[in-house]
Order: sequence, then C-alpha cells, then structure tokens
Amino acid sequence: MQSHYPASFEREMGCTEGEWRRWLPRAVGGHALTLGPGSARVAIDGGTLSLSWRPLAPRRIALLELPRLALAFRFDAGVGDAARQRFMRYFDLCLQRGGG
Repeated sequence: MQSHYPASFEREMGCTEGEWRRWLPRAVGGHALTLGPGSARVAIDGGTLSLSWRPLAPRRIALLELPRLALAFRFDAGVGDAARQRFMRYFDLCLQRGGG
C-alpha cells in the first residue's frame, strides 16, 4: 500500500474486466458510483474520482496466463489531499488479495 496518492496516476491490475466491475462497488465504500463502459465516476467529498480502464494482453509465465487491466485514476480539484489519501487506503485494502 502506498503512503501518498497523487491526484492522477495509473496502475495495472491482474484481473478481468468482469472481476473489476464486481469488486468496484465494494471498494468505493459508501461513495456514490456511476459505471459506464470502460469508466466509472466516484463522488468523494464534493469532488469526483474518474476511473478509466482497458484490457491489456495477458501476462504469460510459462503455461500460466494472467489477465491484466490498465487503470487510470484522476481526482479533480474538489477532492483534497486528505480525502484522496483516506479513500485510496480503503480502496487498496478492499482490493488486496492473498499472497505471501
């Protein structure tokens, strides 16, 4: 988990678009969510987070094939630094998967 989240950044997720769309409502907590094709808007403290995504070619490791999505996060000026940090900490915890 990061300690600071800028107003605009990109990530890669190891999931299908269907999985992402199922996980997203829980990950935004009680914030209003509007889903569109390849995009979403989340209302946060008088501002908005705009999310967009697109499928990437799967990652192949020997015979293993892992799905991937490219994600773009864009917080507008209405979402202050503290609100952005608070939202992303919860978001990342919700999307954390098993491991190590």
